[in-house]
Amino acid sequence: MPTTATLLNLASWVLPLIFAITLHEVAHGLVANIFGDHTARDLGRLSLNPIRHVDPVGTLVLPMMLALGGAPVFGWAKPVPVMFSALRNPRWHGVLVSAAGPLMNFALALLSALALGLMVAAEGPVVGPIGSFVRLNLFNFILVNVSLGVFNLIPLPPLDGGGVVSGLLPPALGRRYASIGKYGLVLLLVVLVGLPWLFPKLDLLRRLIGPPIQAMVTGLLGLVGLD
Repeated sequence: MPTTATLLNLASWVLPLIFAITLHEVAHGLVANIFGDHTARDLGRLSLNPIRHVDPVGTLVLPMMLALGGAPVFGWAKPVPVMFSALRNPRWHGVLVSAAGPLMNFALALLSALALGLMVAAEGPVVGPIGSFVRLNLFNFILVNVSLGVFNLIPLPPLDGGGVVSGLLPPALGRRYASIGKYGLVLLLVVLVGLPWLFPKLDLLRRLIGPPIQAMVTGLLGLVGLD
C-alpha cells in the first residue's frame, strides 16, 4: 500500500501535470478562436475545468505509473479540435495556433519560477510540511511545463512542432510534411517505447530533449536566484 510520502510525491507530479496540460490545450483553442475558428469555443473546450480536457490514460493513468516508478513524468490531454480551414489565414494563423501550447507552457514555467523565488525569499530555506509541499509543486510545475513545451516542439506531426514546421514550409511541401501525421503516433511509440526497449543505452529521447530542458530549468531558477 502506498505510503503518505509516496502519495504526496505522486500528487506533486500529477497536479502540476493536469494543470499544465489543461492550459496547454486551452491556449490552442483561444488562439484559434481569436483568428476565426470557434470550434473549441462552441464545444466548451475553452474551459479551465480539467475534466473537459482529461484523457484517462494520458492525463491520469500513465503519469501516476511513471511517478510511482520514479520515471520522468509526462502525458497528454484530449486535443482541442481546431479547423485550420476556418482560420482567416490558415497557413500563418495555423503556425500561431500550433505554437500557442508550448508558449503557454513556457510562460507558466516562468510564472512558477517567479512564485517559487518569491516564496523562498519571503520564508527562507526552512519551512513546514505545507510550505515544502507547495515548493515541491512549484518546482515540479516548472519542470513539467518546460518538458511539455520542449517535447511538443519536436518537429514531428502531429506534435505542435510539426504544425509549426508545416506552416513555415512552402505550401505544397508543408502539406506533404503534415501528412506524416498519419504515422506520427506510431513513430512516437517507436521513439518512446520501442527504441528504449530494444536499445536501453541509446536513450534517444533524453539525448534529444534533455539538454534544452536542463538549460531552460537552470536558467529559470538562476533568474530568480535559486541556482
